[in-house]
Amino acid sequence: MSMIELFDEDFDAMELVEGALVLNQAINPETRVAWAEQTLVNMTYEAEAYLDDAAEPKARLDAFLQLFYQQWGFSGDHEAYFESRNAFIDQVLEHRKGIPVSLGALLLYFSSRLGFPLKPVMFPTQFLIQIDWSGEEPVYLNPFSGEYVSKHTLQAWLIGSQGPLAKLKPKHLRVSDHPTIIGRWLALLKSALMREERYTLALKCTNLALTFVPDDPYEIRDRGFIYQQLECHQIALSDYQYFIEHCPDDPAAELLKNQVNLLRTTAVTIH
Repeated sequence: MSMIELFDEDFDAMELVEGALVLNQAINPETRVAWAEQTLVNMTYEAEAYLDDAAEPKARLDAFLQLFYQQWGFSGDHEAYFESRNAFIDQVLEHRKGIPVSLGALLLYFSSRLGFPLKPVMFPTQFLIQIDWSGEEPVYLNPFSGEYVSKHTLQAWLIGSQGPLAKLKPKHLRVSDHPTIIGRWLALLKSALMREERYTLALKCTNLALTFVPDDPYEIRDRGFIYQQLECHQIALSDYQYFIEHCPDDPAAELLKNQVNLLRTTAVTIH
């Protein structure tokens, strides 16, 4: 099945982790999908054996979170937050380190098997887990730390990223669909790979992104940058020109005009 078909219909039908593995493999064919799937199955058995079925649901969830963060040792990668390995599920399972979205996807996977009411929320600053006990107000877990976060803290995060007038609104805490999350995951992976100068893999990210937002000038600008690094100057030139034409008022357009002039001279020299 091609990625294009997947983006259209199947991500919502899949577990988020499964969707992420499809995405990971489409970007890097060396992703160990079968190994990751088997590891997840084994860990589910381990969790089932660890948890007391008779316990009250909230106590069971607490015990599971203890297992996930303490015994299994999953944690947010503070040292190397922006490294691509934190967004590849097989590597997260191996190193036990990740970012909110990869750790959150694992929590959701186990929860769906263990019967916990967890849901994904793409909060403006990071990925969150909503826990929805029936008849109660939802509570929110930060998958990066394994700690619960209050509305007060979420408001503070929002102000930190959007400025002093930002207000926490119900839309910020809406449950997200899988295609939206996978789209954000793809953007995270692309910027990590660009930072690591792994341009061939970054190009795959951009091409995938362009399958579901075909004319996005920002995606095309990034692709131009990647092609420039790969020394495909002619394609870089037309991508930059596309961006300048469609976003003339963007501050980046002025900078790119210089690049275009440079590339024109380079392209002439090469051919």
